[in-house]
Amino acid sequence: MAAILALSYFHYAGSVDTTRRTISGQNHYLTTKQTAPKSALFSRKKLKLPNVSTRQEAILLRLESGFTEDALHLFENMNTRDPSVWNVVIRGLTTNGYFQHALEVYYRMRSEGIRADNYTYPFVIKACAGSFSLVEGQKVHSRLIKVGFDLDIYVCNSLVAMYAKLGLIGLAERVFEELPVRDLVSWNSMIRGFVSVGEGWNALLCFREMQEVGLRPDRFSIISILGACSLECLLRYGKEIHGQMIRSRFELDVMVQTSLVDMYGKCGRVDYAETLFERIYQKNIVLWNAMIAGYTRNGKPIESFACLKKMQEEDKLNPDIITAINLLPSCAQIGALLQGKTIHGFAMRKGFLPHLVFETALVDMYGKCGEQKLARKVFSHMSERNLVSWNAMIAAYVQNGHNREALELFQELWKEPLNPDATTITSILPAYAEVALLRESKQIHGYVAKLNLRSSTFISNSIIYMYAKCGDLQTAREIFDGMVYKDVISWNTIIMAYAIHGFGANSIKLFSEMKEEGIKPNASTFVSLLLSCSGSGMIDEGWAYFTSMEKDYGIYPGIEHYGCMVDILGRSGNLDLAKRFVSEMPLVPTARIWGSLLAASRHHRNIEIAELAAKHITSLGHDNTGCYVLLSNMYAEVGRWGDVERIKFQMANEGLEKSPGCSTVENNSKIYKFINLDMSRMNTDTMYDALNIMSRKIGEDIYIHSVSKFRPLDVIRKRSTSPEFHSVRLAICFGLIQVSLGSPVFVRKNVRICEACHSAAKKIAENTGREIVVGDQKMYHHFRNGRCSCGDYW
Repeated sequence: MAAILALSYFHYAGSVDTTRRTISGQNHYLTTKQTAPKSALFSRKKLKLPNVSTRQEAILLRLESGFTEDALHLFENMNTRDPSVWNVVIRGLTTNGYFQHALEVYYRMRSEGIRADNYTYPFVIKACAGSFSLVEGQKVHSRLIKVGFDLDIYVCNSLVAMYAKLGLIGLAERVFEELPVRDLVSWNSMIRGFVSVGEGWNALLCFREMQEVGLRPDRFSIISILGACSLECLLRYGKEIHGQMIRSRFELDVMVQTSLVDMYGKCGRVDYAETLFERIYQKNIVLWNAMIAGYTRNGKPIESFACLKKMQEEDKLNPDIITAINLLPSCAQIGALLQGKTIHGFAMRKGFLPHLVFETALVDMYGKCGEQKLARKVFSHMSERNLVSWNAMIAAYVQNGHNREALELFQELWKEPLNPDATTITSILPAYAEVALLRESKQIHGYVAKLNLRSSTFISNSIIYMYAKCGDLQTAREIFDGMVYKDVISWNTIIMAYAIHGFGANSIKLFSEMKEEGIKPNASTFVSLLLSCSGSGMIDEGWAYFTSMEKDYGIYPGIEHYGCMVDILGRSGNLDLAKRFVSEMPLVPTARIWGSLLAASRHHRNIEIAELAAKHITSLGHDNTGCYVLLSNMYAEVGRWGDVERIKFQMANEGLEKSPGCSTVENNSKIYKFINLDMSRMNTDTMYDALNIMSRKIGEDIYIHSVSKFRPLDVIRKRSTSPEFHSVRLAICFGLIQVSLGSPVFVRKNVRICEACHSAAKKIAENTGREIVVGDQKMYHHFRNGRCSCGDYW
């Protein structure tokens, strides 16, 4: 409710200053380059000025008042211009954000034979940094060496700041180290430089070294070092700085107070930030934005909206673009799509767009709210994109299950002058896990190694999951064993990997090792464990883990845990118990839970419970295709053809179609796709001959190859739906012929493998002495020596 009330102010807020503000540390994204509108430079306004003694003072006054064109007009009409006048103009243009114009004036000054001095170069260097021009900056640096200003402390401080802003912290440090004398500005520039490139620890070391040489920090030192504490989440160091502030009487400085509030929020202590915030008497928009960001960052979206409402009511402040940026993640956290759209509309009405940071936050918000089409629309209309924007769009696709689109966008990114980073890789790896085959997974793994990101625990966790989902459990385990640091997600991932491959006993063993290592399990750990028990038929162990969650670890079961328990009970044949378990759940059953009960009813041929589950699934407005297909198959098995026709009519009425079964097999970096009764291959005769031989050996003595295009249509349809012609068998036989001896045959199927094909795959593996791995919609089946890893319990 608070969110809705607060957001209404975006509709009715009064006049808002539309000048863009880029406040350091107020958002998670890189700020875009801000330049003043070109029209402002040439808009002449009549300005009443007090009497001034010189034209130089008049120019300075006009520049400071923002009347740039008037100042330039006076400058152009001067008969003689000494270096001080040129310096005033360059400084004024740079201060007002006209960086390119400032550089043009500098080069014109040199062309007219006016020698620049140590008052000129700091602002010229600042203009190079503001225009993000490394080339111009290096030209100016070379000029400094020629004219002998390369050791001037005032000039070199500007060089340190420029290189740091351009991300070249190594060059900044080199200039800093070569300074014969360093003042407080030198140290502050270096500390701020380390913070700007994300090197918080180096900033802290530099800060300590500054104090060791006898320099006392000022307000700028404090603000920068608090940013370093925020980067590294060093709460203890942040508290120490807070203590220094109190002793040095900086606690009343609003900029320092804002940095403190921001630091506590980023270090996870929003309660500290809130206490400090309430003690501040005069609050500006920057301080309010820091508090709103603190709530958002710490998963308190309702509080962030309430803070917005309080800001407008108590201090009569209107939200700016930074406020909007900080609120969008709150919308994403609670799925508040309407509020997110309201913020979007507010920004458009106030003329805040285009704005790189805000638009990137919009892409992220729409993606997390399930609106990837809106996310793509915003992304497509962005006038400027950085890597963060691309990462947000890729993540939006993956989060909403559009993995193919994510992979296509990832390929587009390679055409841009941007290099994927760790965030890009962690965003795209789940897409590779879901839809890519082993060859493609190895390619992205190779790129990770090239980027030297293998030491990242987060990325290693994603790679383990990717290999597990692609069927290569052995490589997944090798990566896990080779990790230097394993967090709880690492253990959860490898436990899940064994679960989806049917090796439940291995998952339980890993859980014991995890506890021995002192890693405390979380809710996701128990999801992995319960899936292991479900896939391996370990009913008693499943109940034990389900009970242990709350009793031993204080973890309350979520909907995922209840879904796993329904699966365990249903697969074991305890359908009545599973039905009662669902009815007594403290949470509202989802379509997935009813789907588990439906699948179990299909396996154990209980039409009554299947109809009950199907009724609940359809009432939830879920995609009913799988539900209708299962129910139709059950009706057909017992001869209820009227119900079969009714289901077909319902599917047609809802525009639903059964997904055709298809299987893929990989060989020599090529992907081969098969459908039921596939006749499209050049070597079809050889493949069907092999299938015919295999069928005879496993006791299915039929002449498969006798199917021809001259047979009646109904006969061909009947044979195409017969298990002997299923795509998974064709893919297995093709793999046996093409894949080299000694190597396993990997097959992926888009729907669950049927009971007849599962039985046939076991016998084929036994007769050929080959390992066959089939990954279906549910799990991976490892067929060896006539047995399956699932123990026939899937």
